[in-house]
Amino acid sequence: MEPVTAAPDLSVSLGPLALANPVLTASGTFGYAAEFAQLVPLSRLGGVVVKGISLAPRSGNPPPRIVETPCGMLNAIGLENVGVERFISDKMPFLRTCGCRVLVNILGDSVEDYATLAAKLTGVAGIHGLEVNISCPNVKKGGVAFGTVPEMAAAVTRAVKAATDLPVIVKLSPNVTDIVAMAHAVATAGADALSLINTLIGMAIDARTRRPKLGNVIGGLSGPAIKPIALRMVWQVAAAVDIPVIGIGGIGTAEDAIEFLLAGATAVQVGTANFYNPAAAGEIVAGIEDYLRQQGESSVRAIIGSLRLEA
Repeated sequence: MEPVTAAPDLSVSLGPLALANPVLTASGTFGYAAEFAQLVPLSRLGGVVVKGISLAPRSGNPPPRIVETPCGMLNAIGLENVGVERFISDKMPFLRTCGCRVLVNILGDSVEDYATLAAKLTGVAGIHGLEVNISCPNVKKGGVAFGTVPEMAAAVTRAVKAATDLPVIVKLSPNVTDIVAMAHAVATAGADALSLINTLIGMAIDARTRRPKLGNVIGGLSGPAIKPIALRMVWQVAAAVDIPVIGIGGIGTAEDAIEFLLAGATAVQVGTANFYNPAAAGEIVAGIEDYLRQQGESSVRAIIGSLRLEA
C-alpha cells in the first residue's frame, strides 16, 4: 500500500452537521473552550462540546469532586454551570471566534426543561448543534435517569427535536442493561446522531479514614479504564442504527481515536485526556492524518466501520 502524499480529507458529517475533521472535545472536560485557547489551536478541531448547560445556574456538589483512580478519574462535579442566560451573554461571544463547530450540551430535570433550553439556544449565532445529556434524573418520575428507560429517552429526544432546527445529538449512558435498545429508542424518536459513552458510575474509599473520597460518595468514572467498554458499545450501536455515532471513552491518542473509527464511529470526543495533556485533541487530529497517509487512504471516511472480523 503506497503512502498518500496529499493531505487526506478529514471531513465527516453528523447528519446535517458537517465537521472539518472527526475530533471534538467532550463536555465537562474543556470548559467553555476559552480555558484551553492558549493550549490548543481551537480552529484545528472538528468542534468543541461545551460544559453542560441548564436553565438556571447550578453550584454543583460539595468537594472533593475529583479523584484519580487507576487508569482513570472519578468526578462528581454535579453539573455546575452558569445557566443558559449567562452562557449566551458571557460565553458565546468567545465561542463565536473559535473557528470550529460549537455544540452545546444541555441538561434538565424534566422533559419541559430540555425543550425550553433547546428553544432558547435556537437562533443564537455561533451554535451549530445540541448534545442532549440524558443521564440526568427526572424529578417528575422519582429521580429515575432519563437515559435508563427507553421511553423516557425517546420523550426527551422528541421534545428537543420539536423545539429546535439545530442538529440534535443524544448522549447515551452506559449504565443500562441494553445500550442498543436505548440507541434504537432515541434514533426512532428523531435524533440526528448519538454520542457514547457517558461515564460509568463508581466510587472510591479512603481506607485510613473509612470515608468516601468524593463528597458526593459516588461519581462518574472516565479515562483509559473505560475504553474497552466504550469501544464495545460503540461497535454494537454503530451496527444497529442508521444514524452517525460519536465515540467517547478513554481516547488519549490518535490510535485510540482510530480504533473507534474502525469500530464504526463517525467522530470521536476527547475527554479526560484534556486534564493531563491539554494539547491531546490537536495531536489526535494530526495523528489521524498521518495514519491515513501511511495506510494509503485519501479520506477518513474510508476507514469508518472498516473493522475486519474475518481472519
